[in-house]
Amino acid sequence: MALSSTCFCHSQFSLKMDCWTPALSSNILCYIRRNQPPSSTLKTINLNLLSQQVQKRRTKHGNGWGFLGGSRVMCQPNLQNHPQRRTYRVSAMWLPSSQVASSVFTLGTAGVLPFYTLMVAAPKAELTRKLMESAIPYVVLGLLYAYLLYLSWTPDTIGLMFASKYWLPELSGIAKMFSSEMTLASAWIHLLAVDLFAARQVYHDGLQNGIETRHSVSLCLLFCPIGIVIHLLTKAVLSSAEKTVPRTH
Repeated sequence: MALSSTCFCHSQFSLKMDCWTPALSSNILCYIRRNQPPSSTLKTINLNLLSQQVQKRRTKHGNGWGFLGGSRVMCQPNLQNHPQRRTYRVSAMWLPSSQVASSVFTLGTAGVLPFYTLMVAAPKAELTRKLMESAIPYVVLGLLYAYLLYLSWTPDTIGLMFASKYWLPELSGIAKMFSSEMTLASAWIHLLAVDLFAARQVYHDGLQNGIETRHSVSLCLLFCPIGIVIHLLTKAVLSSAEKTVPRTH
């Protein structure tokens, strides 16, 4: 009984001392600051650091009382010490994918523009003919598309592509699949490759048959099906006009 009362008194004294420590330290600091000479700046800095350490320790630990075990110290995790580390972990999961998608999107768009410019501005130039016969742009676009497809692939991709019970694509599944920026970027690279290939076919057909293709090639950049239709209409109109015009010997 005497032992428990002694522990109880000791724990009460500890609690009072914990509550009294910040007030004592602050009073001592105020007294020293009022009576210290100007040359004792270093001592004041050391006392300030000591006061800050005492306050930090009080924020990390909490006092608790148990009737069976006397006083105890409960350690509580301080979750506010490293807010930047948590923010960095969250941002590291999303920012690289978004940056890769944006970079590849810009690179692919800027890469095909010189080919369209040459086909429109100088369709009969030797440089344009050599460049449009090369397969390098399609290889580069194909590699970019494969890379983005690999990054955007998830276990649900096949299910979203063939969401119908007949294993056919559905609009709702495709819309859900394209909600990702990485998937959108891969689809854009896919369109750039197909549109450039169609524009090259229109361009070569115009050179072989002597047909103007500048307007059709320009439409193939953003409206590829319309550009192909316009080229076919232009070819049909010019062919019928040549048949109706009598040949002069």
